[in-house]
Amino acid sequence: MIFGLLGEAVGSGARAKRVCAELGIALRTLERWQRQAGGDRRAGPRSAPRNRLSPAERERLLAIANSAEFRDLSPKQIVPRLADRGMYIASDRSLYRLLRERGQLAHRSAVRPPQSRAKPRLKASAPNQVWCWDITYLRTPVRGIFVYLYLVVDLFSRKIVAAEVHDRECSTLAAKLIEAACQREGVVEQPRILHADNGATMKGATLKVKLEQLGVIASYSRPSVSDDNPYIESLFRTL
Repeated sequence: MIFGLLGEAVGSGARAKRVCAELGIALRTLERWQRQAGGDRRAGPRSAPRNRLSPAERERLLAIANSAEFRDLSPKQIVPRLADRGMYIASDRSLYRLLRERGQLAHRSAVRPPQSRAKPRLKASAPNQVWCWDITYLRTPVRGIFVYLYLVVDLFSRKIVAAEVHDRECSTLAAKLIEAACQREGVVEQPRILHADNGATMKGATLKVKLEQLGVIASYSRPSVSDDNPYIESLFRTL
């Protein structure tokens, strides 16, 4: 049968090495079979393993895995918990194989499985549509004492819209900075987006109220994601 499949594939233009890889055998093995009489001599297992689960045991194990208590757990969690109760039916690998055979390995709970969502992206086709801002530390001549740089950058042009240095982080100072930048750029009450991370200053009540007054839409990075404000972070790296 293997020789017939190989001859048909090679006759259609496929390479013998690629066909052997698809069949799961080495090319040298196939060539050796062709030289020998009898062809494929693989015998495979002649008897079932003695410790193979019976149909009743398989159904019992599957019922336990799908029960309300264990349906949200992995086999590596189910088997030890059963062992703590003095119950052992099969190993975790056997349970993994059983669930894979029944198509239940990915998600077995009755709840909706996790859904993949596209990453939110901000796009700007002209200046003053999207601004990015953040706060970073700046060293001083005195060791252990820092000042704070408030920086606003236009996403489209990479222009530094506003920059101030203060001795503390404060949403009131940030609100004044954004208001001054809007007035200087002549974009007061024009719809635009101000993107930042999830810092306390960025989500301060004073700043949020000021953004609403200025007609600015606040945008924030996803939680625990470090690359959602790359243009500010890359600029800070050079400071």
